[in-house]
Amino acid sequence: MATLTTSKKVMAGNGNGPRTRVINLAKTNMTQAELDAAVQYLSAGDVAGTNDAHTVAGVSVLTEAGVFTTGTTDNVQIAIQGTSAFTAGANFGTGNTGVTSSLLADISIVS
Repeated sequence: MATLTTSKKVMAGNGNGPRTRVINLAKTNMTQAELDAAVQYLSAGDVAGTNDAHTVAGVSVLTEAGVFTTGTTDNVQIAIQGTSAFTAGANFGTGNTGVTSSLLADISIVS
């Protein structure tokens, strides 16, 4: 968990587990099926050491309304937990999905 030290200095941290990453899934007019496939891929994993299984801790859409609209929304943010490998890239998921993943934040326990 992020804390203030006795000198009131902010220290990096994470109260959600040993490592939490926030990723962005992007595709013009992403459908619900494409989003579901990408989230399932994150949960199940694929090639060991490249894209391992993770716990999906949260899904958010950073739009004015904060709502995913199938066939309209272009970007979805996903919080994943675990120390396993994650590799950002195009056609993220199984097959030719057209969804591109990128890493927005990597938060680890700091000692």
